[in-house]
Amino acid sequence: MLSPWGKAFLGVSVACLTVFVLVFTYFWMKYGRVIEQKLSAGPFAATSMLFAAPGSIVVGEQNSPAELAQELHRSGYSESNKNPLGYYTVEAADIDIYPGPQSYFEPEGAVIKFANGRVSQIISLRDNTERTQYLLEPELISNLFDKNREKRRIVHYSDIPAVLVQAVISVEDKRFFQHSGFDPIRIIKAAWIDLRERRSAQGASTLSQQLARSFWLDQKKTIRRKLAELIITLQLEQRLSKQQIFEYYANQIDLGHRGSFDVRGFGEAAQVYFGKDISRLTLPEAATLAGIIQRPSYFNPYRWPDRATQRRNLVLSLMQENGYINAAEDQDAAQSPLTLAHGALESTDAPYFTDLVNDTLADHLSDYDFQTRPYRVYTTLDLQLQHDASDAVRIGMEEVDKIVQKRRKKDPSYPDAQCALIALDPQTGEVRALIGGRNYGVSQLDHIIAKRQPGSSFKPFVYATALNTAIDGASQVITPVSTLDDEPTTFWYDGKPYQPNNFKSEFMGTVTLRTALAHSLNAATVELAQEVGYGAVVDLARRAGLNMDIHPTPAVALGAYEVTPLEIAGAYTIFANHGEYVKPQLLVSVQDEHGGEVFHEKPDTRQVLDPRVAFMMVNMLEEVIRSGTAAQVRARGFTLPAAGKTGTSHDGWFAGFTSKLLCIVWVGFDDNRPLELEGAHSALPVWTEFMKRAHQHPGYRDATQFEPPSGVVAVQVDADSGQVATAACPQVRTEYFIEGTQPVEMCHLHGGGAVTQVAGWDLSRPAQPSSIAPNRPDRNGSASPERQIAQSQPVSPTAGPAPAPPQAELPKKHKGFFGRLRDIFK
Repeated sequence: MLSPWGKAFLGVSVACLTVFVLVFTYFWMKYGRVIEQKLSAGPFAATSMLFAAPGSIVVGEQNSPAELAQELHRSGYSESNKNPLGYYTVEAADIDIYPGPQSYFEPEGAVIKFANGRVSQIISLRDNTERTQYLLEPELISNLFDKNREKRRIVHYSDIPAVLVQAVISVEDKRFFQHSGFDPIRIIKAAWIDLRERRSAQGASTLSQQLARSFWLDQKKTIRRKLAELIITLQLEQRLSKQQIFEYYANQIDLGHRGSFDVRGFGEAAQVYFGKDISRLTLPEAATLAGIIQRPSYFNPYRWPDRATQRRNLVLSLMQENGYINAAEDQDAAQSPLTLAHGALESTDAPYFTDLVNDTLADHLSDYDFQTRPYRVYTTLDLQLQHDASDAVRIGMEEVDKIVQKRRKKDPSYPDAQCALIALDPQTGEVRALIGGRNYGVSQLDHIIAKRQPGSSFKPFVYATALNTAIDGASQVITPVSTLDDEPTTFWYDGKPYQPNNFKSEFMGTVTLRTALAHSLNAATVELAQEVGYGAVVDLARRAGLNMDIHPTPAVALGAYEVTPLEIAGAYTIFANHGEYVKPQLLVSVQDEHGGEVFHEKPDTRQVLDPRVAFMMVNMLEEVIRSGTAAQVRARGFTLPAAGKTGTSHDGWFAGFTSKLLCIVWVGFDDNRPLELEGAHSALPVWTEFMKRAHQHPGYRDATQFEPPSGVVAVQVDADSGQVATAACPQVRTEYFIEGTQPVEMCHLHGGGAVTQVAGWDLSRPAQPSSIAPNRPDRNGSASPERQIAQSQPVSPTAGPAPAPPQAELPKKHKGFFGRLRDIFK
């Protein structure tokens, strides 16, 4: 018989046990449903992924089976034919590629053959025919996961090398494959050490517990969280095999951060820290990754290499204790140097690009939740060019940094200069590379979308407006050989004076449009803008995609109104793309988890310039690089046909393009203080370095000459008079004109004067280039009525050559070097 106290104790015990069972059962069922929901969908099913543009492999390019296999691995392919994305097989001298059902492409396998370090043959497995090029699966840029900036590469247990599994369990949970979720021996040992050292020195969590905590729980050390961790761990051990638990753990574990992204999982960590696929990790590399797990920031191998090395060697010794390696292997691995992947830090991260994509998704696809459903977002980014852009900024900014360093000696608080670069396909507007700043971790300000004064990089829109007079019915036609007076001038607007100055206050006198643009002459450009009308210039700029804050004043000619590098990139497409504006685009398409397309980007285009005017502008912009302010492009080794324009305001600019690629570079300060360094010595070195690298790739290396469209004629003219050259002319150049506006009178400076028949010219319509005399204001501050020219209007791209409008008389005065001497001595 139990005493009353005994009965009471028994009753209380039974009641407590009942409550415990009920509570445990409640939480068991609750977390069971949570676990079942996540595991049934797949633990990473809600991960939306951002992909770059497809890569390619071309017959004749340098490559090898090992290099291509690594690229395929980075794109998510494996050697398992069960991989839904795709798989490949490697032979001695060829690789067979088999896209899977989740591939970006319609499944078309291929055999890639190699010989002497190059691709020798590409054979389609669809129809057994040869190809010259084969597109490769787009590579992962980033994940949109739980609203965090993470990079993760999903791996399967079969992909994980045994040496990495052994390293991880040696240091984190050596009885992982024996216990049922908890390790009593380790718990007792950890408690004894904590008691002896009187501090929490040891952790006793198993891999299963760590997985339960990271997937379903937070890091708060509460009784409720500990109970939940216990229940989830037991359920995981019941529902999953040890291999499955380790696979989930390998994809979820936090391994620090690199650049602007958190690194999740061993698949991404292998790429970030060692630049290789997880399957190719060596013993010391596997031990290094295993050592990072405990404290990723503290053992970051880039920041603390000594700490990482000591931790790695501890892992190696534990692996020897557990019998996974012998003493010799331990010693060799411990003595090996810590070799990390170096190069452009954010070349593949593309953090500013990713931010712009996120903004675009929020604007255009706000009804879709990219954090709860596994969308696949395909972008325009070329990872090779992104890497080139990152390297170009690093190398090209060295000269600016040296100047800034000298200034910092006088002012210790002087800031670092920033740089932004955007490169796009001028025919499609697809952004291929984008650098918004030099260090995303320091500043998330994206200078690609920050408004700044473009300076002289805006001038081409003034000159394009002027050349447009040949087709818009203006009373006075302006051509590349029309002359301007580059001299100190006061321009009046709205009753106020405007006095532009040239660089170093140097003026060239009477010059042609070509010379004025090539040497970026301010006074001459403002004169030209006044002649054609400030409103016409602004109209063209706005139709080319520049913002509405640009106003029709004299200052507009010199780029005084703020625009963004992104806007300038779009605006320059009217020159590089035969007069057609193409809005820059970042997205290609978005697919849902079933492969269905929920969004496809459509190009936003419009014809802004007549193709003939666009070509003439390109030809004049080539002169900028040939003999003008951008001549350093050639001196620095870039020799392909290219056109461009420097810009200097508070900041430095360079905008230029080839037939394959358009690139804009901006250099300046966050606080908008003056850079005090012209674009030719700040932005141009970065632009040149990037274009040299970019055009080495197969898709860009065959940049061609800019060819004139129908309706444009070439004439050999005298450099001084702008008239048809004679045999006596000392300086002759080829000049282009819209048919019907070309000069027909022989050079009067060197023995000409008589009209000579030239094949293809209509001499019944005498057409002389206009000479724009100095436009002096009247007493009211406005230009004389007879000096005004109608504003330009959009022109149909299919329109034929326009009849030549009445032309002004040739200038009575002639300049040039000897002409100016004669004027002086008169």
